[in-house]
Amino acid sequence: MGLVQEFKDFAIKGNVVELAVAVIIGKAFGDIVNSLVADVITPLLLNPAMKVAGAENIKELAWNGVTYGNFISSIINFLCIAIVLFLMIKGINKMKKPAEAAPAGPSSTDALLMEIRDSLKK
Repeated sequence: MGLVQEFKDFAIKGNVVELAVAVIIGKAFGDIVNSLVADVITPLLLNPAMKVAGAENIKELAWNGVTYGNFISSIINFLCIAIVLFLMIKGINKMKKPAEAAPAGPSSTDALLMEIRDSLKK
């Protein structure tokens, strides 16, 4: 089998195509979450809270050239994104219909009783 044919077989497999779609959708969803945090939550909630706490310019905090304020800002940003993502996924999961559970098979006691019944019929 030639290299081109092997590549074609690899690229056409369902798993590769599904993975590509998942990566593209994931990137788009990540952009939505980042925009929600940067454009809505930060100006409405985080900036006023930082003003009240007296830490408006948290990114500029430094000590002996170590900009630990930038690190703290990244942690706060991560927490905001994680909370928003959690709430969005939770909302999406609520909209899904719960899958109907398959009927449970007979319990071990019921199975034993059925075996006894069948033995008695014989």
